[in-house]
Amino acid sequence: MAVVKLSTIIEKMKLENLTPEIDIKGIKITQPDINRPAIQLTGYFEHFPEMRLQIIGFVEYTYMQSLEEERKKEVYSKLFSYGIPAFVFCRELQPDDLFRQMAVENNVPLLLTKNATSAFMAEIIRWLNVKLAPCISVHGVLVDVYGEGVLITGESGIGKSEAALELIKRGHRLVTDDVVEIRKVSEDKLIGSAPDITKHFIELRGIGIIDVKALYGVSSVMDTQNIDLVIKLEEWDKDKEYDRLGLEEEYTEYLGNKIVCHNIPIRPGRNLAIICESAAVNHRQKKMGYNAAQELYARVQNSLAKKREEDND
Repeated sequence: MAVVKLSTIIEKMKLENLTPEIDIKGIKITQPDINRPAIQLTGYFEHFPEMRLQIIGFVEYTYMQSLEEERKKEVYSKLFSYGIPAFVFCRELQPDDLFRQMAVENNVPLLLTKNATSAFMAEIIRWLNVKLAPCISVHGVLVDVYGEGVLITGESGIGKSEAALELIKRGHRLVTDDVVEIRKVSEDKLIGSAPDITKHFIELRGIGIIDVKALYGVSSVMDTQNIDLVIKLEEWDKDKEYDRLGLEEEYTEYLGNKIVCHNIPIRPGRNLAIICESAAVNHRQKKMGYNAAQELYARVQNSLAKKREEDND
């Protein structure tokens, strides 16, 4: 199960720790969702998602300030009896002394952000969804081609890295070579990234490891990209029938998400970079509503219909 350390969240979101006396090293977040405990502050704790980050906005804060001291003790005691990982106060709102005291007694960190509640919630949910998403690693190369994330796969030594290097020289951007970490961030979106140890490196057989960022500049690399298209490279087989029209899409599946896939036969003389570029542009064109194969099919059908009409006349 994926986890994110609270210390990583504090660093990433630039949060201020209001309770430095609490040891946060062992505190981890396991759920990408957050909770605003407004209804819990009124005393209703059924179905309380206590394992989520708890966000205190202006509404919760003003309600807490309006409570009588005895009611505060009662509600706060109940709230801190759950295994809450941390509270985040938005808009630089400061918790009252009783809340801070009970937080320290129960080892629940209190954090502070100057951001507005809605903006902070949107950013933390987006970031946690990526970090805590289901993840697998596949062998391949991920390149950004005209804004489309193209995952190039195939047997070792077939030319994936060489194709990626040619694409980089043509102005496209490398995400990762050799190992692609794929995360499912939603029901229709997969994000690819590189392991930290191999980020921005490409292995070329006979030459060795090259640093793409150092050779071609920061504009030649990116850290993450959606996976929009898969290109499978395979050795040319003269006895195999290959799709020459593309009327029907083929798909491959990662983490339950289906991605459009093209099987590209490789033989000497084929320019893989141009093939990948063309596939990416064609895929983008289809998403915008134009399908060249269907247009050709329609022209052929119209031509046949006209020919039949002429024959009948």
